[in-house]
Amino acid sequence: MLRGFLDNDSLFGQIMLRCWAIIICNLCFVITVLPIVTAGAGWAAMDFALMNTLKNKDSAAPFRDFWKGFATNFKQATISWICSLVLLAFLAMEWYWCRQFGGIFDYIKIGILMIAAVIVITMMYLFPTMAAFKATIPQLIQDSIYFMFKKPLNLIMIVFVHIVPMALTYMDLQRLPLYAFLWTFFGFAAVSLITVNLLLAEYMPYLETKKEVKEGEAPEQSGQKYQKTEKEILDEMQKLGM
Repeated sequence: MLRGFLDNDSLFGQIMLRCWAIIICNLCFVITVLPIVTAGAGWAAMDFALMNTLKNKDSAAPFRDFWKGFATNFKQATISWICSLVLLAFLAMEWYWCRQFGGIFDYIKIGILMIAAVIVITMMYLFPTMAAFKATIPQLIQDSIYFMFKKPLNLIMIVFVHIVPMALTYMDLQRLPLYAFLWTFFGFAAVSLITVNLLLAEYMPYLETKKEVKEGEAPEQSGQKYQKTEKEILDEMQKLGM
């Protein structure tokens, strides 16, 4: 009975496995965030590791998966992260100047905030999408936007778990050390796990299709030239009455 309770397939085993994965991935993510430049790669790696934890419950290895995802997505994630930061910095500067001028520029501030919101929300989808699929950055952005609007309820929930906890952290400055401790050990990965769990159901049909094409597709489907056997040629000739 005790063995069944502690087994990975049990409810307790699954909870402990996910808690372990959250802590390991969060600590690794915090390490990659410190240089700032590698934060994007760390974000994609965290999503990659937690996604593997959800898919491979019996053989989850969050530490190994994190650094594998970090190496695999480093280039694309770093480019995407830096470009996003540059765009947000430019928009912040424009917002500051519009605030100084006032008047009609107050309306421009609203447009700037909307553009910034679109960039931030796209990033919330881009890094888990990057962790799940191999494609070019423009294609990944296109896929992220597709999944973003495919299920509006998921969009609301993902934005909520990313924004609200962080906003509450800075609204209560007296407990900031406590919040910093929570974010350092499991906060970021907990948000990532919720996001990945919501998106994985949307990703799976495409991941399964890709797997079937790779492992069980016919040669003509994979772009290879298909040569018929002698038996198949004879069967076709008999069908034609030859």
